[in-house]
Amino acid sequence: MSQPLIIALSKGRLLKETLPILAAAGIEPGEDLGSRKLIFDTNQPDVKFIILRAVDVPTFVTRGVAHIGVSGLDQIAEQSLNDLYLPLDLGVSRCRLMTAGLADQAPPSGRRRVATKYTHLAREYYARMGIQVELIKLYGAMELAPLVGLADEIVDIVDTGNTLKANGLAPRELIMHSSARLVVNKAAWKTRHESLAPLVKQIEGALA
Repeated sequence: MSQPLIIALSKGRLLKETLPILAAAGIEPGEDLGSRKLIFDTNQPDVKFIILRAVDVPTFVTRGVAHIGVSGLDQIAEQSLNDLYLPLDLGVSRCRLMTAGLADQAPPSGRRRVATKYTHLAREYYARMGIQVELIKLYGAMELAPLVGLADEIVDIVDTGNTLKANGLAPRELIMHSSARLVVNKAAWKTRHESLAPLVKQIEGALA
């Protein structure tokens, strides 16, 4: 029996937005995804799901553990991964990566302290702008950093902007737009093209 096709999916909101697309393409969970299992059967005997943190999906696909997956473009760009084929924009989980700071304060004219989990993208952005920065890596509660004086501004994903507003912050500069992308391992695209290409076509049809 050949190795099953592994699809890596992101936990949380993106999972909820991805499952209807996959269902329209004929692939649905064969069991409850809310359990503590890590590998899940689907209604296709040769296809399985693995459910991961969003940040880990590109790594699993790049390393060939999963053949195909769904990840935000922000995560792919942050990890600067070149071994991925991105055939489709799924059009969900649209957001913007932006700088943000206290609404009643302008950013300092000199060196800035910037809190973010997107250190690679932030470093590239500020270098392009000719601004010297001290990057402070945080994994959560980003909005707190300017409020307590830890950072002058933050770089983070902005959806509605309501969380920023609720904490007295405002978005400043756009770094990039992001949305969920279908990602495919480049080696698998060659070695398993007969199974992957029809699947990508099915998902593309579901989007249409």
